[in-house]
Amino acid sequence: MANHAIRFEYRRRGPDDAFEVVPAIDGTALTTLIDRFELAAGMHPAGGAYGGLVPSFFRHDSMNDLFHGTSDFGLGVDTPLLACDCGDVGCWPLMARITLAGDLVIWSHFRQPHRPTRDYSSFGPFMFDREQYDAAVDDLGVAVEAS
Repeated sequence: MANHAIRFEYRRRGPDDAFEVVPAIDGTALTTLIDRFELAAGMHPAGGAYGGLVPSFFRHDSMNDLFHGTSDFGLGVDTPLLACDCGDVGCWPLMARITLAGDLVIWSHFRQPHRPTRDYSSFGPFMFDREQYDAAVDDLGVAVEAS
């Protein structure tokens, strides 16, 4: 499997709104990728249900801890990669397992905790070069701290 490129978009949700974090894989926002997957799979609700993570809405460790899978959200071993489109992580999160494996970071085992029967087994896994991934997370951390 080929490695993917990751970047983290850090942008305002609206002109006077909070900042959100939206991962982008190979230049496509994760919100777009999951919308396409869920719509193609006939899942309901689907399309437009997810939004970025809003650091100011939840208590978190660093972006480094979050995107290396070491933050504790009380949600088990998985990490929220997206929140509901309202910004609330508990409302409608997209969860995944983040595995650090040598020179790789792997996102796998995607799930929607409010719809446990949904099958995401053909979504991902996404593998990233650890050096490029760490640099993207570091850049995100700097942006979050500066805002």
